[in-house]
Amino acid sequence: MAHSGINVLFEGTNFTRLLGGLWTTVQIAAVAIIIGLILGIILGVLRTFHNPLLRLVLRLYLEFFRIVPTTVLLFLFYYILPRQMNIHLPGPQMATLVFALWMAAEMSDIVRGALISVPKHQRESGLAIGLSRYQLYRYILIPQAFTLELPATINLITRIIKTTSLLMLISVMDVINIGQQIIEANNQHYPTGVFWVYGLIFLLYFLIDYPLSWWANRLEQKRMENIND
Repeated sequence: MAHSGINVLFEGTNFTRLLGGLWTTVQIAAVAIIIGLILGIILGVLRTFHNPLLRLVLRLYLEFFRIVPTTVLLFLFYYILPRQMNIHLPGPQMATLVFALWMAAEMSDIVRGALISVPKHQRESGLAIGLSRYQLYRYILIPQAFTLELPATINLITRIIKTTSLLMLISVMDVINIGQQIIEANNQHYPTGVFWVYGLIFLLYFLIDYPLSWWANRLEQKRMENIND
């Protein structure tokens, strides 16, 4: 067992480094999700306004982040745009920006879909009692849309978290990047260490994402049961 692959996890500070990389991943994902949620809700509301130009611009914004692969977005924002615009941001900040803008784009479509799914008579009732547009959205449309959009929002959050595995492409010291460094540094003594390192990384991602996925499925099942009842 002297050179058992699992020992690579506990060689020196390897395990602590992996947890540190996970913390970096979680920080980037959490900040991006919070910013993306706030911006996405605002954009989603704006997409329900009857302004053709505004809706076109926001639709193009959504399609850009849907069509362009995340890998390309990371390279574009980290390597290309900084040179063209003379802007220099650290990798973690640039990654947070990319994921936040992506989150906002997808979230805007979720919010828009939830808002237009609210029964029409709810909107008409609010207008009939003299509510302003702001009051209509705050007290009637957004609270009702919240339950409709929650499962899709949670699924989107899990996608954001999983896609942070691409951070190593822009040299961010996330859990994947650190794991790869550990594998390369210990490959001679622990040739099977790659399975244990990536196995631990898989487990860490699973422990973060699975509860969210389970929650989203549970909410969706309850919603369908309420519809059938």
